[in-house]
Amino acid sequence: MAQTFTRTAVIGVGAVGAALVDLLARAGLPVTAVEADDRALGAGRRRVAGRGADGTEPAGVRWTTRVADAAGADLVIEAVPERLDAKTAVLTEAVGVCGPDTVFATTTSGHSVTEIASLCGTMTRTVGLHLFPAVPTTAVEVVSTPLTERTVRDAVVELARRLDHTPVQVADRPGFIGGALAMTYLNSAVTMYEQRYASREDIDTAMTLGCGLPLGPLAQLDVMGLDVARDTLELLYERTGDRAYAPAPLLSHYVAAGLLGRKTGRGFYDYGPGATAAAGGPLPGRGGLPARPVRTVGVVGSGTMGAGIAEVSAKAGHPTVLVARSDAKAKGAVLTVERSLERAVGRGKMTRQDADATLGRLVAVSQLEALDECDLVVEAVVEDLAVKRGLFAELGRACRPDAVLASSTSGLPIIECATATGRPENVVGMHFFNPAPVMRLVEVVRTALTSDETAGTAHAAAAAMGKRPVGCADRAGFIVNALLFPYLNRAIGLVEEQAITPDDVDDVMTGGHGYPMGPLKLLDVVGLDVSLQIQRTLHDTFLDPSLAPARYLEHLVRAGHLGSKSGQGFRVHAGR
Repeated sequence: MAQTFTRTAVIGVGAVGAALVDLLARAGLPVTAVEADDRALGAGRRRVAGRGADGTEPAGVRWTTRVADAAGADLVIEAVPERLDAKTAVLTEAVGVCGPDTVFATTTSGHSVTEIASLCGTMTRTVGLHLFPAVPTTAVEVVSTPLTERTVRDAVVELARRLDHTPVQVADRPGFIGGALAMTYLNSAVTMYEQRYASREDIDTAMTLGCGLPLGPLAQLDVMGLDVARDTLELLYERTGDRAYAPAPLLSHYVAAGLLGRKTGRGFYDYGPGATAAAGGPLPGRGGLPARPVRTVGVVGSGTMGAGIAEVSAKAGHPTVLVARSDAKAKGAVLTVERSLERAVGRGKMTRQDADATLGRLVAVSQLEALDECDLVVEAVVEDLAVKRGLFAELGRACRPDAVLASSTSGLPIIECATATGRPENVVGMHFFNPAPVMRLVEVVRTALTSDETAGTAHAAAAAMGKRPVGCADRAGFIVNALLFPYLNRAIGLVEEQAITPDDVDDVMTGGHGYPMGPLKLLDVVGLDVSLQIQRTLHDTFLDPSLAPARYLEHLVRAGHLGSKSGQGFRVHAGR
């Protein structure tokens, strides 16, 4: 029978330690909170108080600067910075004052739990307790050493449940689950910003609106602490040799400058008094870019995306011309829009009058010549570069000389479409997300030849349609897919190589990191064949071995297990 903890101690009350003190105290457990000195102790108290809805400390916390005051605790949790000497020093001191049955836990995300336990002489009584405090969590990773007693592990698992968290038991491997996946994603976002590929606001907005994440990656790093992130990445790189963990130079530069995020008032964003660019505040527009007026919009394509973009355009008040390959497909697209509007009326999202007016602004035909008066034409045909180039060549001849021509591709090179038109300065990417009537994000992708006026017109048109445009350069994956799919690919690798279940991976990323959907579930929804195609494109473009598609993904696709649409992917889906 697992022991039950009655008195706890937390050494180190930074972001992670404050979260633990708060959780333990609000669950009714007495907590001794230990910090290095009075100044650090005061800062820790403010962090804990700030976590409560009323801004006050929970009851039952004893505050001290002496590790010796942890004597009598049956669980001691170390939550000091990611330095091996610091972690082993406070745990060794705690071992000296605590009883022989005390359980010790380390919150490390980069070091080996086994190495820490060995250095402290507590191999059988030590576990890793890893949670990510940037967002409210409902899951925690419980990491055992090869010699951790089963009763110790079970006691910590039961404690996690007592704290209303889902315990996920993982092996002592670099980064465990959450760190292994999240840190490479965050590091890649810094590199993207460092290369001036997109602005910090556009990167963060793309990932929050495009993926439903609670925080964009750069804002998340500011909450986490840039020094903590840099130290964790360095440790993971040292342990694995994986270049994806090598800290981005800009991250190290910010740390050297003392720009550590929220805790210092400035990181990727400014949090000081009077700051106007703080994460989560008003996002800047595309001021300064000229834009032509857009009245009539054309859409080429009658599939899900084509019909969705046409609905968005007509709903925004634009006379809209949808061009399909045949009259039958044109009628089918109108029917798709009509059904979508009916559902909106039924849910109270739209009045009958507005739905009728929207439908009245939509015309569907099968002749490209009908686009000759459109100010903006959005292509939404099959994701085949040869097909798109052929279409853009036709659009270059059929449309007005000053019309903006946009591709809604999710990753094919816009420049290839642009050069087919004979007027590449008028071509831009406008990547709407599926379902277009619901998703707010549009990635506006400019090539080296796109004019400022064309880019400005695309941004203004997307905003007029009620979308949030973000700008980026013409590179494989744009923003969202370039950051999302390497993360998904790594999740597959964990399942393939580490005997970790899809449920464990998904639980950590949803409950521990606040993601709306776990990576394996998301892959099944997107389609494993689609995911494989995107991952191959990223690998072929950047020639980075770490971007090579996971073998398990290739095997599943070869077997016809494509996710929910085929009835089986990483999970079996009922009803297929």
